[in-house]
Amino acid sequence: MQPSLEKLRKFFRLEHENKYPNTAIIGGLAKMLDYWEGEARADGIAEEVIQAVVSRLRSYEKLSPDGRAESLKGLWKRIGETYPEAAQKPKPAEAPRPSAPADEAPPQPVESTESIAQTEAQQPQQQTQQKPRPAPAPQKPRSESVPGARTSQTPTALNASTTVLQGVGPRHAESLASLGMKDLGDMLYYYPRRYEDYSQLKPIKSLFYGEVVTVLGTIQSVHTRPIRGGKSSLVEVVIGDGTGSIRLSFFNQPWLANRFKQGNAISVSGKVDQYLGRLVMNSPDWEPVEVENLHTARIVPIYPLTEKITQKWLRGIMNQVVSQYAPVVADALPEKIKLAAKLVSLGEALMQAHFPVSQQRLKAARERLAFDEIFYLQMGALRQKRDWKSVEARRFSVSTEWLGDRLTSLPFALTSAQQKSLEDIRADLDSGKPMNRLVQGDVGSGKTVVAALGAAIVIDNGSQAAIMAPTSILAEQHYRNFTSLLEGDGRIMNRGEIRLLVGSTPETEKEAIRQGLQNGSVKMVIGTHAVIEPDILFKDLQFIVIDEQHRFGVEQRKELRSKGTNPHLLVMTATPIPRSLALTVFGDLDTSVIDEMPLGRIPVNTHTLRPQERERAFTLIRGQIKEGRQAFIVYPLIDRDASEKVEARAAVDDFESLSKEIFPELKLGLLHGRMKPAEKDDVMMKFRDGEYNILVSTTVVEVGVDVPNSTVMLIEGADRFGLAQLHQLRGRVGRGAEQSYCLLIPTHEDATENERLQAMAQTNSGFELADLDLKIRGPGEFLGTRQAGFASSLKMASITDVSLIEKAREQAQALFERDPYLEQPEHALLAESFGRFWGAGKGDVS
Repeated sequence: MQPSLEKLRKFFRLEHENKYPNTAIIGGLAKMLDYWEGEARADGIAEEVIQAVVSRLRSYEKLSPDGRAESLKGLWKRIGETYPEAAQKPKPAEAPRPSAPADEAPPQPVESTESIAQTEAQQPQQQTQQKPRPAPAPQKPRSESVPGARTSQTPTALNASTTVLQGVGPRHAESLASLGMKDLGDMLYYYPRRYEDYSQLKPIKSLFYGEVVTVLGTIQSVHTRPIRGGKSSLVEVVIGDGTGSIRLSFFNQPWLANRFKQGNAISVSGKVDQYLGRLVMNSPDWEPVEVENLHTARIVPIYPLTEKITQKWLRGIMNQVVSQYAPVVADALPEKIKLAAKLVSLGEALMQAHFPVSQQRLKAARERLAFDEIFYLQMGALRQKRDWKSVEARRFSVSTEWLGDRLTSLPFALTSAQQKSLEDIRADLDSGKPMNRLVQGDVGSGKTVVAALGAAIVIDNGSQAAIMAPTSILAEQHYRNFTSLLEGDGRIMNRGEIRLLVGSTPETEKEAIRQGLQNGSVKMVIGTHAVIEPDILFKDLQFIVIDEQHRFGVEQRKELRSKGTNPHLLVMTATPIPRSLALTVFGDLDTSVIDEMPLGRIPVNTHTLRPQERERAFTLIRGQIKEGRQAFIVYPLIDRDASEKVEARAAVDDFESLSKEIFPELKLGLLHGRMKPAEKDDVMMKFRDGEYNILVSTTVVEVGVDVPNSTVMLIEGADRFGLAQLHQLRGRVGRGAEQSYCLLIPTHEDATENERLQAMAQTNSGFELADLDLKIRGPGEFLGTRQAGFASSLKMASITDVSLIEKAREQAQALFERDPYLEQPEHALLAESFGRFWGAGKGDVS
């Protein structure tokens, strides 16, 4: 049988054995069409068979399991195979029945939250008494489902609406649904956002500066006063516990004054700060104290709420579900992995995550639930990588002499990191498998030349390359760099074989480019989204470069890949990715790191100034412009009207005063996100060409054109940016031969000691800053378009927990080597859970 049909048969059989969940390939069977169609034609498969497969697989996701079975049955016959006999289905057993609605049975007393504090000895016994039993297949997977939530052995009651619970009517069910809890299974995985540990309370007199604690106290006084000239307000609450008192400060939350009543008891959690020698807490978390919790000395869960729901009511409802169903949820994780990783059972983890008996058991529960999430993420990344590498790709090789000539012709020598990345690319191109590589390097580290040399290898072998950038300014910059490196006398390409294609390209020129790409006279196209338009067709596209890949959606990357037959893919980012993220979210990509700067590059001097020192920054700018340089002034907001509650300076508001009062003799340009793309390009190009001395902008300049003549980057409201963003902005200067400066001015004087700003002043290493930013701000800035898919999956895991990630990765790799597609009978439940975790289309090999 031809390889393409053999591959089809394997995936069809996997679907059949798992009862048609559309999980034989990550993201669904239709994903295989990305490469299968080209392979089938290469194998000489009849076109009508190819079209039948394409048509049925594209609609496969929308079919019911029975419809999918019929669809594949027809395709089995099309490819000349015998349809496998139906697998024996286990008879469903009745699951434990949930609590009946109040109007169907007499109300039962709700078990108190304290009563679930079971001992270590009781827990295993309870689990042996209530073994999971087979049940009918669950309903269609939903994105809020998580590992282990549903399998074929899950009690059917967990698919029941929350209205079956005692005390939950239609209105409460609607409120629960708004929090993501549509049925009982969702409730099991709706974790507390934090815990009040009444077993480890500290008296106020024993508090010390810098510790994060929970204290109980009675409200002694509440005062509201205006600050900063009446533009803001401050609510001050003093609480005492008999041993001492502490002041709580809440900025710009005047409504809180009505919620704090003198004499009421509250619990407060936060960091102890100091002001004028007194201990204070700024904007701490707080809860009214329930009297029954005061005397229990236990750990109480605090859940995220919505209006019309209280903590006490939700805890009671949660207790009904958790105590009855957590012990009987099927645990899909193999026993061998649990023993090796020293993990508790899933039932124990769910019980302790909601109603922990001790900090030790809570920690073990959170580790188990977080492990599951990272484990499934790792398995998915490994499978994606394997699927990608199972495809054949054209080989492109060049001699060492040829490459040496290209390197000699460069006006500079490559750094050792650039040379290593180039060797990685060269090996990928000659491997016979499609390259899927991420090159990450600091701003100005020289990623472009590495990509250009990779493209040169493919073009020298007679094929074409495409480079896609997120903005037309960046595309034009790449165009200038690539043409200077590859086109002209003594170079591998003739003039006119590299073309620029952006939205503003004239139609007559676009038509010439389209024809050139189709007939092969255009060897390389560089552009924006314009290069993925339907009428852009290539004669032989074999090399794709996507710059700042996190700014493109999965579909856009997929569309560009589809314009060639299994093309080699190189994605680049100037946002250094921390190691833990590289191991998880980007684990399906091979990675090259350019972590050293070209010789002669002068580090940017970075300083943090207090707001009242702003004139010092203006003086430096005037001095630099007098010497013929240029400057950026960047703001966090476009204008203040859009964010009335935010106390931060804004670009549009300050532009007028900067132009008329502070720099009246200079030419200033204004750039922000509300401008049309053509307007933004015009302003940026005028600044590049020296028509403006100063560019006043928002963060739209974060990724932009090189202006080697700019030597000052002044960032207003710097405390409002993440480290990755600050570092990207700093990278806009320091690209020439002159000393450059980055000046950081926070919103308020007390933010001058901000941890991020101090780190910026201490190092120019993007990789050091990326690790710190991940710890401070989380993974959002690094994930880009991948973020949406992973954010809903990682409810308990922290992307910053490198030790847990490595533990999960080790176990996932070991299992993957034994059973990559989870086809062995003992992994049936694991395959179901894995399919559900990845069922929402998380991640993409692009």
